[in-house]
Amino acid sequence: MAEGYAGVGRLAEPETLCAQINVLANADEQTLSGKHVVVTAGGTQEPIDPVRYIANHSSGKMGYAFAQAAVEQGAQVTLITTVDLTPPPFTTVVHVKTAQEMQNALQRYYEAADLVIMAAAVADYRIAEPATQKMKKQQDTTALHLKLVENPDILAELGAQKTHQYLVGFAAETQQLLQHAQVKLEKKQADLLIANDVSQTDIGFGSADNAVTLLFKMKRLLPYQRCVKLRWHVRSYK
Repeated sequence: MAEGYAGVGRLAEPETLCAQINVLANADEQTLSGKHVVVTAGGTQEPIDPVRYIANHSSGKMGYAFAQAAVEQGAQVTLITTVDLTPPPFTTVVHVKTAQEMQNALQRYYEAADLVIMAAAVADYRIAEPATQKMKKQQDTTALHLKLVENPDILAELGAQKTHQYLVGFAAETQQLLQHAQVKLEKKQADLLIANDVSQTDIGFGSADNAVTLLFKMKRLLPYQRCVKLRWHVRSYK
């Protein structure tokens, strides 16, 4: 079975084998065994017309790192993503584009989830009525006016619906980081909020590293100056 055919006896991909070996090797330390973890990743895209959309700079890397950590800790992982990165082995991957699609996907998996990590950057607004055909440049004007309407506040919805879930939100800010993050933590009814200053180019959107502060419901702060190891906080989420 060495010619790419699928069937009994076909060797699994090397990265899948390595991941399985790593899971088995750390079986005694798997703090999330038997838990269902839902992670969102990437930035949503709100269509203007069939070829253009409103988006943001989120790369999805942090969400994928959390998904990887959860897999390695023995969790059943559902990854709801807007980006096409290579997912961790053993994850259920759900591809979405818009905020409304992400909302619908989360509603399908939320009830059975134990831990929900909302790492995706969800657009606050969308185009009220996207054009069905490509919008042409108008010769008699230099301005384009788009009507925006508010997207659903997914984190707030999940916070209000919580029964047993542990809910993790994110705050990407350019100023007054901790003040804005604390307000968001309380308003959205999250259990933990991860706040990062995206105005710093070396730790902002798309960077390989990050620096964040973790805010808990009891007003406890836990700063991560360089959070290569941040994903391991998922091991002791309660």
